[in-house]
Amino acid sequence: MRIIADIHNHSRFSRACSPELNLPNLAKWAKMKGVNLLTTADFTHPKWIVECEENLQDQGNGFYILPKFPDVNFLFTTELAFIYKKEGKTRRVHTIVLAPNLSAVKKLNSSLLKRKINLHSDGRPILGMSDRDFLEMAKEVSEEIEVIPAHIWTPWFSIFGSKSGYNSVEECYGDMSKYIFALETGLSSDPLMNYQISALDKYMLVSNSDSHSLQNIAREANVFEIASQDLSYSTLIKILKEKDLTRFKYTLEFYPEEGRYHYDGHRDCKFVCKPTETKKIKGICPVCKKPLTIGVQNRVEELADRDYGYVPEGRPAYKKLVELDKILAEILSVKNRHSKKVQKLFTDILDEYKSEFNVLVELPSDELNNLKKYSILLPEAIQRVREQKLHITPGYDGEYGIVQIFSEKEKEHFKARQKQLF
Repeated sequence: MRIIADIHNHSRFSRACSPELNLPNLAKWAKMKGVNLLTTADFTHPKWIVECEENLQDQGNGFYILPKFPDVNFLFTTELAFIYKKEGKTRRVHTIVLAPNLSAVKKLNSSLLKRKINLHSDGRPILGMSDRDFLEMAKEVSEEIEVIPAHIWTPWFSIFGSKSGYNSVEECYGDMSKYIFALETGLSSDPLMNYQISALDKYMLVSNSDSHSLQNIAREANVFEIASQDLSYSTLIKILKEKDLTRFKYTLEFYPEEGRYHYDGHRDCKFVCKPTETKKIKGICPVCKKPLTIGVQNRVEELADRDYGYVPEGRPAYKKLVELDKILAEILSVKNRHSKKVQKLFTDILDEYKSEFNVLVELPSDELNNLKKYSILLPEAIQRVREQKLHITPGYDGEYGIVQIFSEKEKEHFKARQKQLF
């Protein structure tokens, strides 16, 4: 059974997240994207967990469903923000917490409330305790609760972040490091970048959307093959812990250059540069004369002990994607992927092909020409994305990178024929 899992996203109770992120919409969009294992997210929020308990049906295997969407399984996870001081430095680390069932969620939430943690303020609450101490507490609640460091290279809020992170998992978790078995690479890095660091070889690398809106579900995800009778929370964890490549097939990846923190720079100053240039200017912004925000590529290179391109044994494959509505926006020369024109075409395509995953990944190359009825440029666009033949202006300091599939000259070449279709 093909399982496409996105185990890091958010509900409407998380700060800076869409008010449309409720359970029915999450299930609906998961199905549109092709995801059949999605997290409820934000399980520490009191109001949200009540909604989950009232609406989700326990499948008895650690997964839950909405009766109207039986093909979409939900898993209880949340993201926590840890802010604390260690070794004279303020640490800010975000972490994914996975729970085996609703009972474990309630027990963990109760333990956090006893520690005077404010769970009402945000779906992603801030904890003033260390990652190590939280993991110890979580394991006391249930041995089946697991922790995966989130978007591990993000400058401001991650285990290896340039602003407030560590240089190793062991520095962060100490004697509890033995419980860390996976790391989330985040949007601004891909597996090949992480392979430059031999210390990460013992961890399974996972990819998730960290979506704050419905449209961003599965912009990164994990693809498994699991027999239907074996589908369970414990099986998922076992696959990750044992690095079982017979069942963990590949990850779906954002192009890391498109991520918001790939290069170094200052968004307010509109200044961006490569790591090599950062060294030349000694990390100081030439516009405002303040320290630059050091991005993911720079930080990876700082810790790297291998050349880029090395692939260690025992690693799942990965495929880089650009979301379908972004492709359509470029084809239609529309800046906003949320425009009615883009979303109408997006919906029409999914009505025929069932899911975005089917179009972007599963559709054989020799059948892409069937998409010409939607746009003469669409087959070529998808093929270029698959072959990584794109031009990307890298993101930096919170600004997403800009993906360009076609040059302006190429668009002009197809312009007359496009007008016949639209």
